[in-house]
Amino acid sequence: MIAPGATIGILGGGQLGRMSILAGRALGYRFRVFDPKADCCAGMVADEVVTANYDDVDALLRFAEGLDAITFEFENVAAEPLAKLAEKLPVHPRPEVLHICQNRRREKEFLRDNDIPCADFRVVDGPDTLAAAVDELGMPCVLKTADFGYDGKGQVKITEAQDWAKLWSAFDAPLGVLEKWIPFSAECSVIAARSSSGELHCFPMAENDHRNHILHRSIAPARIDKAIQVNGEYIARQIAEKLDVVGLIAVEFFLTQEGELLVNETAPRPHNSGHHTIDACVTSQFEQHIRAVCGLPLGGTSLHTPAVMVNLLGDVWHGEATRDWSPILQNPRAKFHLYDKGDPHPGRKMGHFTLLVEGENEEAPVDEADALFGEL
Repeated sequence: MIAPGATIGILGGGQLGRMSILAGRALGYRFRVFDPKADCCAGMVADEVVTANYDDVDALLRFAEGLDAITFEFENVAAEPLAKLAEKLPVHPRPEVLHICQNRRREKEFLRDNDIPCADFRVVDGPDTLAAAVDELGMPCVLKTADFGYDGKGQVKITEAQDWAKLWSAFDAPLGVLEKWIPFSAECSVIAARSSSGELHCFPMAENDHRNHILHRSIAPARIDKAIQVNGEYIARQIAEKLDVVGLIAVEFFLTQEGELLVNETAPRPHNSGHHTIDACVTSQFEQHIRAVCGLPLGGTSLHTPAVMVNLLGDVWHGEATRDWSPILQNPRAKFHLYDKGDPHPGRKMGHFTLLVEGENEEAPVDEADALFGEL
């Protein structure tokens, strides 16, 4: 066990790192952040910030000096340097987990090889293999880059036959994964936490709505049949155990129109669809992540209050430098979180709010949250 008072290193200086630090502070831990930007929002609440590129091995080794453990808050960190750090101190989740989850080909092959349900796919490396794969899977289908894709980046939906050489040239990647199009009835996610002792708890399934491939809101509990929710937790447990995860892993699902859950993506870190846990669960995903990484007993994951979490992207500022947040602040059941990320660029995640239920209502306040968002 890494006891409170120790110093934890976090690779990545975004909002997930920031909220992990804020949760870890309450447990008595100190934090050092590694990020290319000195003014990163996680660094503003850390004890120290090391500024360098993620591929700077010498800087990473300096960053690791005196730390008790290292974790990360996003996948776009090369696994090879992490493996070097893992020779010196605990790195959770393991670099091997990151190696699988950060690459769509390896992720899909892991799912297939372990009989975990996912969309049918083909690996393609040029216009000829792409054309053959489209013939096999049918249209529509989705071409995705193998490496470093998130929030819809690196994806092309294919709906008709075309000049495959031209498409591949514009795709501009050495390798791609072509996936069968899934006409889903809902998108949902389960976040699993696993400790080094094998203790494993799942947060209740959240129902997710996306706009322009970016999460707009999460609804908890999910408005999905209980048996499906239980199956989602079972699949998330399988993935966490087969990957030997220490920390968190978020599993995003498509729920098909036939009621089947198909794994879409995995993320070995805190996840946007778990932000409501800060205000609505016994233990937040961020505290749970720190507990798991440090070998503490895991906290309870039950949802004590139905809730809706709504992302606040830079678009909400409408090009202005500041916003009037009084609609949120005046609502006694709304919890407001800003990340202090500087300029509110369109599409950039700047904060979120969570609207909670009060009293005996067992349903999340979806319509009320939508109305509150509409007032901004």
